[in-house]
Amino acid sequence: VQLQASGGGQVQIGGSLRLSCAASGSIFSFNVMGWYRQAPGKQRELVADITRDSRTSSADSVKGRFSISRDNAKNTIYLQMNSLKPEDTGVYYCKARSSFDNYWGQGTLVTVSS
Repeated sequence: VQLQASGGGQVQIGGSLRLSCAASGSIFSFNVMGWYRQAPGKQRELVADITRDSRTSSADSVKGRFSISRDNAKNTIYLQMNSLKPEDTGVYYCKARSSFDNYWGQGTLVTVSS
């Protein structure tokens, strides 16, 4: 299984970005897919995740600003990020969890600056 993350970039404070994570196979094989981020000098943290039946959860720090979604036909999940803040800066990784293993994408860098 390969996960290809894209959509990162540099954006100003208050701006928006949409990240995409495309899987090489059907995303129905995964129980949960999610987005994590790692800021410089910090541990990787969960940002948001979505189950096979589209139940979602997100970190308190992004509630009301970020939303996760999935397109089963495209085998892709998305992270819509609005009202971006400098503390949202980091490398964003997508992760897929099946009944047997965890899979990580390569990461995409998001930089929020004034």
